[in-house]
Amino acid sequence: MQSEAGPGIEAHNSYGAQRWVDGAAMPCAETVAEEVPVALVYNGISHAVMLATPTDLEDFALGFSLSECIVGRPGEIHDLEIFERSNGIEVHMQLSAERAHVLKQHRRTLAGRTGCGLCGTESLDQLAKRAATVRSSAVLGAGALPRALSRLQEMQHLFQLTGAVHAAAWCDFNGGVALVREDVGRHNALDKLIGALAAQRRGFDGGFVLMTSRASYEIVQKAAAVGIAVVAAVSAPTGMAVRVAIDSGVTLVGFVRGERHCVYSHPERVH
Repeated sequence: MQSEAGPGIEAHNSYGAQRWVDGAAMPCAETVAEEVPVALVYNGISHAVMLATPTDLEDFALGFSLSECIVGRPGEIHDLEIFERSNGIEVHMQLSAERAHVLKQHRRTLAGRTGCGLCGTESLDQLAKRAATVRSSAVLGAGALPRALSRLQEMQHLFQLTGAVHAAAWCDFNGGVALVREDVGRHNALDKLIGALAAQRRGFDGGFVLMTSRASYEIVQKAAAVGIAVVAAVSAPTGMAVRVAIDSGVTLVGFVRGERHCVYSHPERVH
């Protein structure tokens, strides 16, 4: 990371606080997750500004580019550089000539709140065209979901420090957890995971995603865009997420808690 702001931006910092227990206050130092404006700049044009945890930013930029269909494969990004500024971070990417026209179609300058879902979508027609179609005969093995959830909880290192971030995990169909990415924004965590999978040349058809959040429309849309067939979440889906999952061929699972879960679409992949 190249810097114009002195020391590197940390994923978490310690802050003085008062902890109250049984009506009494005592001073303490609390570890707090950071959220930093991260500008994604393509061919010199700022396309999006997202509030994100300043870790795994190469993965984030690549995953965002793939899940938003700005590029179709990692090789269409010819260069990636990260610059620390006084007011945030810029990730500069140079697109291939073949993908330059896609940049114009996706032009949007947005301030992405950590909980936002449709930031920058310009029209209802544009929204309707975003969901891809996934075709997969993958099947989750018996006990895969509780096994993956148990392992993921052990691997949420930043959450254990701060209690303030979501995680996206890549799991095999037997419930083994291969990769975890964390961020203050659930969509950012998924983009980081997608980018990490792409950078490691892993296929998106070889496993499923487990999210420590609710399952929103954009979670399903991003998964469908890269061909992920199964999305599971520890909390509830939204109605729009369910409808998009049905239409796009994604198996959507919610309320993954121990041996319990609820399958909302394409249940043939969950045994």
